[in-house]
Amino acid sequence: MTGELLLRARDLVKQFPVAGTAGLFRPARLFTAVGGVSFDLHAGETLALVGESGSGKSTTARLAARLLDVTSGTVELAGQDVTTRKGKDLAAVRRTVQVVFQDPFSSLNPRHTVERIVTAPLLYQKRDIPGGSREFTRTLLDRVGLNPDWLNRYPAQFSGGQAQRIGIARALAVGPRVLVCDEAVSALDVSVQAQIINLLRDLQAEEGFGCLFIAHDLAVVRQIATSVAVMTAGRVVEAGDRDTVFGDPQHEYTRRLLAAVPRIRPEWEAARRAKAAAR
Repeated sequence: MTGELLLRARDLVKQFPVAGTAGLFRPARLFTAVGGVSFDLHAGETLALVGESGSGKSTTARLAARLLDVTSGTVELAGQDVTTRKGKDLAAVRRTVQVVFQDPFSSLNPRHTVERIVTAPLLYQKRDIPGGSREFTRTLLDRVGLNPDWLNRYPAQFSGGQAQRIGIARALAVGPRVLVCDEAVSALDVSVQAQIINLLRDLQAEEGFGCLFIAHDLAVVRQIATSVAVMTAGRVVEAGDRDTVFGDPQHEYTRRLLAAVPRIRPEWEAARRAKAAAR
């Protein structure tokens, strides 16, 4: 355990009605996207939820961030149950948990300047902006490796990696304790992925936030995660610290995921093959 317990999810379930299955005297059939997921996230820890598309990992992340209501189960932030919070009470959760989305361009308003984008969370929460809007934005842009003088530019003037840095700056504006990265690097080139991963690691070392990192690329996960939970069909089938899950996977699904990775750290791959041969 790295530090203070920040986020606790217990028995999360999310069901969606299946379109076209409801009738006058017949309730809609329900699809279970997440079926009883539990995990803890500590300060300074990066927990990666991994699995194939449709495994339920992104839905789990949105439940934890309270972007979706749970069907059943509980979400606790710093020991406080936030599962059913609404309105102003839910807005308070946003000061603790922020999300970095997969496609930066779809999450950044193309008509807003960088300054307006970065300060929007504070304005939404009716909080004072330390040092004023311009200086605050310049400081955050510098922290995420962007030119502070770009505060008057628009999203279309940036590359994908630069736009993702703006998204990270916006998330950091409220000083979150938990950062949820939902496939935050999957749409980027490999070299840019490495830059964003290094940035997240450096920021986490400075701020001490917990990071819930959603990904399907195990090569990316091994670079950033401290612990891993493997999901399939809406459930966690294996969880543990990164080296254990990568070096000695216990579940067949995890072994299949690892076998599909073109390259993996040689010592982990050698250990995994040796254990598999000994079974």
